[in-house]
Amino acid sequence: MSVPSQLDSAKRLARGASGNPTNRFEQIHLERDEEWNPEDDQLLRTQFLVDHSATIIAYNDSPDIGFRASINPYRGCEHGCIYCYARPTHEYLGFSSGLDFESKIMVKTKAPELLRAELAARKWKPQSLAMSGVTDCYQPVERKLKITRGCLEVLAECRNPVGIVTKNALVARDIDVLQELAKHRCAAVFISLTTLDTDLRRVMEPRTASPRDRLDTMQKLASAGIPVGVMTAPIIPGLNDYEIPQLLKAAAEAGARTAGYVVLRLPYQQKDLFDDWLTRHFPDRKEKVLNRIRALRGGKLYDADFKNRMSGEGIFAEQIGQMFKVACHKHGLNREHVHLTTKHFRRPPGNQLDLF
Repeated sequence: MSVPSQLDSAKRLARGASGNPTNRFEQIHLERDEEWNPEDDQLLRTQFLVDHSATIIAYNDSPDIGFRASINPYRGCEHGCIYCYARPTHEYLGFSSGLDFESKIMVKTKAPELLRAELAARKWKPQSLAMSGVTDCYQPVERKLKITRGCLEVLAECRNPVGIVTKNALVARDIDVLQELAKHRCAAVFISLTTLDTDLRRVMEPRTASPRDRLDTMQKLASAGIPVGVMTAPIIPGLNDYEIPQLLKAAAEAGARTAGYVVLRLPYQQKDLFDDWLTRHFPDRKEKVLNRIRALRGGKLYDADFKNRMSGEGIFAEQIGQMFKVACHKHGLNREHVHLTTKHFRRPPGNQLDLF
């Protein structure tokens, strides 16, 4: 697959979105005039803003999500993946789901301390936690801030199980902590692998690790005894769906034991962002991609129905599901699922009652 000449511009600008769509909750928004230079948006410097949240563990009751409790050290994500379903969550903060999402990052600097306090509380019922349930816990600034590492150290001390999803090779930095967790069946890492095409990766996920680096990371984790899985998500019909067999083959060879997938989701303003991205980078196949998405979503670009939100419906959804199933069987994936346990959990000292 070859990417159009816009690739040179994408390398320089390194952003996924091309602008800021209007926040659906706000009545006031910025209106560009004819003298506005679109590249001024793209050249924004990333801002890191302190998030003063009083808690760190979030809960959900969605029947199609495989975890109930999660930790997200960051809100917004500098990776800039154009397909990210989490973009609209930035609107709850008064920002846009476009460039704001990837350039205004909320940082939970006290996340490790908050986590320790919540695990120490008597009301905490030991259960698996997900990291990166919304945005990636290993985005670029984590290399400096080490907030995710701090949370993992607390989880290792408490032996509380955690499942991580990331597309950043930086997770290998924390192999020592993950090994400690894995000793007690308390850790699993899922690497998000959407394409093996480096050119497509640059425009679709501009600030993420290369496909080769992600596969190398899988090998490092597996060699260290840490259960590794692969998430081929999202599957975008007409763009990367044909890569499913190659993605799963490469992941299995790198040490992945389990695999999962999710079909592209385009809630709220995400539909317009993705439409614009296709226009800029893949105008020749734009209508094919959008029509395939509609075929998966009952004629719409998005359907929030829990029954098929993650997999879609119709003949193309069945084809994707069968292709994924056959490739998993061929490469030995999902023969055994990773089962994390809470039986080794130990509550950290958190209040004076622990002295008695």
